[in-house]
Amino acid sequence: MNTAAANRFSCFVTGTDTEIGKTLISSAMLHALTRQGLRAAGMKPVAAGVEERDGAWHNDDVDRLNAASNVGFEPDVITPYLWREPIAPHIAAGLAGVQMFSSRILQAYAQMEKACDAVVVEGVGGFCVPLSDYFDTADLARELGLPVVMVVGMRLGCINHALLTVQAIAAQGLELAGWVANTVDPHMPHVQANIDALRRRLSAPMLGHVPRLDSATSEAAASHIDFTLLPGWPGTHR
Repeated sequence: MNTAAANRFSCFVTGTDTEIGKTLISSAMLHALTRQGLRAAGMKPVAAGVEERDGAWHNDDVDRLNAASNVGFEPDVITPYLWREPIAPHIAAGLAGVQMFSSRILQAYAQMEKACDAVVVEGVGGFCVPLSDYFDTADLARELGLPVVMVVGMRLGCINHALLTVQAIAAQGLELAGWVANTVDPHMPHVQANIDALRRRLSAPMLGHVPRLDSATSEAAASHIDFTLLPGWPGTHR
């Protein structure tokens, strides 16, 4: 077996909505990868919402991915499209008079993949977020051609959102490699019953359930997730 090839891993992390923990799970995955001694980096191709610190524009999600990575790249490689306002990306792009193209994102991803053993690509919002009148994040995921990890935000409505997301992933001809339940609403009733309903309906493995964390670090989240259940996870033969 080619050891280098066996240790290569990339995936696309999507979610059932916005603000449901994609960055937390992506950074947890990077934590697990770097703990294995792999060269791993996170990519957020499109991000919206920045603040100026030390003379530079910062996005919290991108900063968290960078903190969990151990390979560095220029900001416009990690995030080819970064918008100042925390609004829908295609609206932000329109206000800036810019059209987003997948070619720019694919070139950046290829650069990262060449320098890394593992790349975790985090989407923006849910799975079908418009990036232009002709292109959305589902199209981007298809063009990247990576297995998909879905983060299910545990709150009322999550079963419907998860099942619709899975249908959208399948419509792009992509593999749902696994899913993670992430507690968004700590007061959600019958959490386990909702998880059980999803497990009965989803063929992909459930990787774990992240509770509401007092300190939402990548290490803390990773302790609740078994990434070795993912097909192609480095060091396994799945």
